[in-house]
Amino acid sequence: MPNVCFYFQVHQPWRLRRYSLFEVGENHDYFSDEQNRRIITRVAEKCYLPANRLMLELIHRHHGRFQIAYSISGVAIEQMRRFAPAALQSFRELAATGCVEFLGETYFHSLASLADEDEFREQVREHSDLIEATFGKRPRVFRNTELIYNDRIGELAAELGFAGVACEGADDVLGWRSPNFVYRHPHANLKLLLKNYRLSDDIAFRFSNRGWPEFPLTTEKFSGWLHRINGGGEIVNLFMDYETFGEHQWSDTGIFEFMRALPQAVMRDHGWGFLTPSQALGFHAPVAEMPYKRTVSWADTERDISAWLGNELQTDAFKQLYDLGRELKARNNPAAIGLWRRLQTSDHFYYMCTKWYADGDVHAYFSPYESPYEAYLNFMNVIADLRQSVLWRRGLAAGRLVG
Repeated sequence: MPNVCFYFQVHQPWRLRRYSLFEVGENHDYFSDEQNRRIITRVAEKCYLPANRLMLELIHRHHGRFQIAYSISGVAIEQMRRFAPAALQSFRELAATGCVEFLGETYFHSLASLADEDEFREQVREHSDLIEATFGKRPRVFRNTELIYNDRIGELAAELGFAGVACEGADDVLGWRSPNFVYRHPHANLKLLLKNYRLSDDIAFRFSNRGWPEFPLTTEKFSGWLHRINGGGEIVNLFMDYETFGEHQWSDTGIFEFMRALPQAVMRDHGWGFLTPSQALGFHAPVAEMPYKRTVSWADTERDISAWLGNELQTDAFKQLYDLGRELKARNNPAAIGLWRRLQTSDHFYYMCTKWYADGDVHAYFSPYESPYEAYLNFMNVIADLRQSVLWRRGLAAGRLVG
């Protein structure tokens, strides 16, 4: 019988303050403490704390049969430690149940896998160290930033010791195959869990959409869709932002009540249950190889990397950032390298996206800027100051992070 694997992304970037060209060379304070505190506190109150209480309730109510997984970026943990310690403690309480798995990713939620493999390895190891220190167990399954994946990234994950990777079940990669099975990398010793994006997005994006033909989405309806997979799949991977609960889908939409009733509705059919990603890899054998010859992500209709590197603004900022990184590392300035790594967070490039229509609306919703061009100019002013202050030996004392 099939099982359900829930995985939730938990991430908040260190957001830049409005940094003027006239500040370059004069002010090395790049990040907005006020904005970061306000947003992480709001998200903790609306999502992390109530959603974690709900998940803990469901684990206890179902005597450990309900199991879930999280991928929490290093920068999100940093912000929770500083601004929302109760939220971090609530994740520790979930970890203590033994029913929650924490996945590996890049510490800075970066695009390093597309630019610098050595930097990618460093960030993944740093993140695994943080997860082990915070929650007591080292990650065994990897999910790259925004589910960005190709065969080479899979090879790197295998080299780093991961048993499996969470991937997007993109239609052109799957072809005639179903995402509801475990697959394996064509060359590396690595198993793949593919997101069922239709069912995941029904919850994450369409739940409160009154124009959707299937509105309202009830637990009976959704569990019925799952149960129809019986015989046509073994594992249904529901991967989504954790902010789905209470932030993207507000509490008054009924999203918490939906989730509260879902496990019982799913397990009502004999043999159905919930597994963590590691359990899924152990319980279900791969049915075939699954090559990813193109780079896939879970973003936008294209499910590629165009959300972050789809225009000249993004590619120019990306190139200058990683060119600067090679210069900074040659000078061994820990403070500057720490700042540079915060600038790698994918959100900074996401804000520069110039797409239109529905995808453009999503980008605009998350952006603190009036336009992609403002996001680009602000970011490049920071890059200019970081380059000048370090390479011209002005400011940024070694060992001190500003922000």
